[in-house]
Amino acid sequence: MEERKIGLFDRYLSVWVLICIIAGVAIGVLLPAVPQVLSRFEYAHVSIPVAVLIWLMIYPMMLKVDFRSIVNVGKNPKGIILTCVMNWLVKPFTMFGIAWLFFFVIFKGMIPENLGREYLAGAVLLGAAPCTAMVFVWSYLCKGNPAYTLVQVAVNDLIILVAYAPIVALLLGVGGVQIPMDTLFLSVVLFVVIPLAGGVITRSVVTKKRGKDYFEGTFVHKFDYFTTAGLLLTLIILFSFQGQTILSNPLHIMLIAVPLVLQTFFVFFVTYGWGKAWKLSHDVAAPAGMIGASNFFELAVAVAISLFGLNSGAAVATVVGVLVEVPVMLILVRIANKTRW
Repeated sequence: MEERKIGLFDRYLSVWVLICIIAGVAIGVLLPAVPQVLSRFEYAHVSIPVAVLIWLMIYPMMLKVDFRSIVNVGKNPKGIILTCVMNWLVKPFTMFGIAWLFFFVIFKGMIPENLGREYLAGAVLLGAAPCTAMVFVWSYLCKGNPAYTLVQVAVNDLIILVAYAPIVALLLGVGGVQIPMDTLFLSVVLFVVIPLAGGVITRSVVTKKRGKDYFEGTFVHKFDYFTTAGLLLTLIILFSFQGQTILSNPLHIMLIAVPLVLQTFFVFFVTYGWGKAWKLSHDVAAPAGMIGASNFFELAVAVAISLFGLNSGAAVATVVGVLVEVPVMLILVRIANKTRW
């Protein structure tokens, strides 16, 4: 009976996602006090309630990380090369090109030029920031290799320190781009260090008490609900924060979403296809595609606000990136699972 319920829930996940999006917008519009209270719990542009939910989503994957398997990652460097090339030599520049095409050619006349430049800036800030947190969730859902995903994320976090600001400055022609170190540091601690430490400690304690077979065969499956439930609650919170923004200017929200969604699909399929052509295992190629397709939106939002202001078009564009990411990434997870090799 329990397996049947889980199957039905997973089967209609897209329906639950839609319901949660609608519920989030409704809460933001009809009960504005709720997101107002939640928004107070923020530090360095990182929402603490959302961080807690992401932690709960990431924890089940971190339970599967065996430090002994991390050593073997160096024996297969192709996955690291793939994610580095796509995230830093391809993704920011294709984001700029796709966003420029839509904001200044296809949507010309629908978006004022000055506002279009701000939207372009927000898109670039997203495109130049590969995901740190949610990629663990996407990797978990497509049965990725947890140890390899961890190393891929760690490498990207290190590259952000030296490459993010120069790439943004080059593409946007703006000076004074500074990485908000508090946002970056807090995100890495919250989304990588803490859940990893929790997973490692839990793995060690349970394995010593009950054995490895119990841990891998029974214990880890007790947290299968966490990831999906956390995703749905995160959607409600994110959309409640932006309910008024969505309804106040739905046309521009949709116009901004178009190039962001196209970029997401483009980067995923190029990375995923390259991984398959390069004969990477699916549990490495799929997470690599997810890392490239998703964004470190906390960092992008923080930089957009510091460079262009809280009410700027750049800030709005980064927020739209937050809103479209989860539904789109769930579609890509489904595609990855159906095309497993």
